[in-house]
Amino acid sequence: MIGILVVALGIFGLVLPDYFVRLVHLFQAPPIIYVAAIVRITFGIVLVLAAPASRATIALRILGIVIVVGGALTPFIGVRLADLILGWWSWGPGIVRAWAAAALLLGVFIIYATGHKRRAA
Repeated sequence: MIGILVVALGIFGLVLPDYFVRLVHLFQAPPIIYVAAIVRITFGIVLVLAAPASRATIALRILGIVIVVGGALTPFIGVRLADLILGWWSWGPGIVRAWAAAALLLGVFIIYATGHKRRAA
C-alpha cells in the first residue's frame, strides 16, 4: 500500500505540479507537520519490518531507516527543509515534475521490492 501511495503522489505531481506544491505546503504548518512526522515514521517502520521478506532486503531496510529518521527530524527541521525545497520548486513546474518522477520511481521500487519472491521451478 505504501508503494501504491507513493506512486499515486508521483503521478499527481507529474500531472498537476501546482496542486502538488500546494499539498506539500499544506503539510508544513503545525499541527499538520506532526501528523506528517507520524506518517513518515510509521511508513519507515513498516518498510523495515517488511524488508526480511522482500526482494531487496538491505535496500528496503535502509530506505525504511532513512524514512524513520527523516520522520523523527521532521518537527525540528521539516519546515526549514520544506521551505528550501519549495523554494527550488518555485523555479518552475519542471523541477516539481523531476521530484515527482523520483517519487514515482521510488514507489515502483517499493512495489517491486515488497512483491512476492519468485521461487525456483
